[in-house]
Amino acid sequence: MLAPESRLSLLLRDRRCLRCQFQAVRRSKISLRYSSNTPQPSADSSENEIAPLVLNRPIGLLHPPVPGQNTGLDKRSLKERHNDFVNKDKHSQRTKDLKNQLAKPYFREWTNLRYNDGKTFIANPRLFKRDLSFYFPNLYGTTLASPSKPQDTTTVIHGKVSVVSLFSSLWAEQQVATFTDLKQNPGLLEALKVDPSIAQQVSINLEESAMKAWLVRMFMWRLRRQLPVEQHDRYFLVRKGLTEPIKQSIGMLNSKVGYVYLLDDVGHIRWAGSGPAAPEEKESLNAGLLKLIHEKKSHGSSRSRPESTSATETTSGKAKPRVIPHQTVRTV
Repeated sequence: MLAPESRLSLLLRDRRCLRCQFQAVRRSKISLRYSSNTPQPSADSSENEIAPLVLNRPIGLLHPPVPGQNTGLDKRSLKERHNDFVNKDKHSQRTKDLKNQLAKPYFREWTNLRYNDGKTFIANPRLFKRDLSFYFPNLYGTTLASPSKPQDTTTVIHGKVSVVSLFSSLWAEQQVATFTDLKQNPGLLEALKVDPSIAQQVSINLEESAMKAWLVRMFMWRLRRQLPVEQHDRYFLVRKGLTEPIKQSIGMLNSKVGYVYLLDDVGHIRWAGSGPAAPEEKESLNAGLLKLIHEKKSHGSSRSRPESTSATETTSGKAKPRVIPHQTVRTV
């Protein structure tokens, strides 16, 4: 151990002042103490926690969609807006919605893309039964065929077996292409060609940002050149109407991820996939599409399931959107 005189001489040799030297020594002791006591999580445990689950329950809305729903347009008069503004129940509901929006981290969806490429759930290997399935919501937006006059998706989907792609960014569109692209899934095109009068492909580009929607409109001429003419009235640009409860009901838990839905002729969600496609998911999508085409041919025009009076309905008679429980489709 050094004598007090030698230790003092070492301190005086350093060009730094005594205060800076003592602070440096103190920081080093604190950092060593906390770094030794802090447990380091292993990589294997984190991967097991964020692994996506298989979609084993139907998703969607309880009641069938109707053209004119979820347009995002406020058609209330000034008196109706004033009455809603001073209504205590509606005011508390708006406050609750705003709290939920503020509690959601802004960059959470972006950071979740690091895990499994943002895949929310694994597609169901078999089709959901018709009498147990729920409905895909109606959306309202412009198409490549009618850029100035918005259309409803229900009028296009009803009566046909549809493969619906839902995306809101280039990253999500590339993920959807792993399910629907000719080069990446040629079996889907062969299934669509079995009977083009029954099966179809629908694309929904969700752009909630006004600036991004304006950019998409500016380059719609390029999309018209890339897509065949018969696909122009099936490519929708949607800005509003897809609220957070509806997103949760159809399993869209990350808006930066692409989703693919297989609908029957009345709009039931019989199959759903998310993120990049796995080989077994492509096979289940193609097999499910062929099965629905065969059902449509054998049974002809089908009837929609009668409305149920279950516990999901509110006291006013309006149906709540069905929200997926966290143990079924895991929030990443």
